[in-house]
Amino acid sequence: MDLKDKVVYITGGSKGIGYGTAKVLIAAGMKVAISGRTLKSVEDAAKSLGKESHVLALESDVTKLIDEEKAIATILGKWGQLDVVLANAGVGNFAPIDKMTEEEWHQMINTNLNGVFHTLKASVEALKKSEGYYITLASLAGTNFFANGAGYNATKFGVVGFTQAVMLDLRQYGIKVSTIMPGSVASQFNNHVPSKDDAWKIQPEDIGELVLDVLKMNPRTLPSKIEVRPTRPDLK
Repeated sequence: MDLKDKVVYITGGSKGIGYGTAKVLIAAGMKVAISGRTLKSVEDAAKSLGKESHVLALESDVTKLIDEEKAIATILGKWGQLDVVLANAGVGNFAPIDKMTEEEWHQMINTNLNGVFHTLKASVEALKKSEGYYITLASLAGTNFFANGAGYNATKFGVVGFTQAVMLDLRQYGIKVSTIMPGSVASQFNNHVPSKDDAWKIQPEDIGELVLDVLKMNPRTLPSKIEVRPTRPDLK
């Protein structure tokens, strides 16, 4: 894929992995739309990314299909195409299952799993036209279960299974589909504030570089499921 002026949509793009990936892709000459639930946070992120002609800030709640449809329509209205989608928005509530509330459970299902479906449902026709790329941001929690992670594990196992099945559904249209499964990332996920103590972790820009590598790969080859983890967790 010739990346210059290709159009990317990143959900949850105002911070963390979404923001770090947007930064890398803009530097590579791509046009990037980022979305989030509050317009101000997304607009602030877009301003800090610079290169105004290559950034679009969108307010969208991925738990609502209509929001994602409006976001995609805005992107197509501005740039006329959509080549890459990164379904990155996610939340995490961690507790033993007997302590987890129904609200916490449904928040994760609605954001992490339903949101991934809504983003694809809204963008799939545009991706057919561009023979584009759909990438989900899963987690190593999508293959490794752990105590206090029942809800989060359920959503990320679901994202991995969804993405792999979708890959088989959509490759007949020339659409490439991958899921990226990071381990510990130095991001603001779950209200974490990154600090120097997170230096051993994967950095958000590292995921951006990985996305860039995937996009540059010869289109005959598809890395459909990518696990990535810190090299030296013993350094923490």
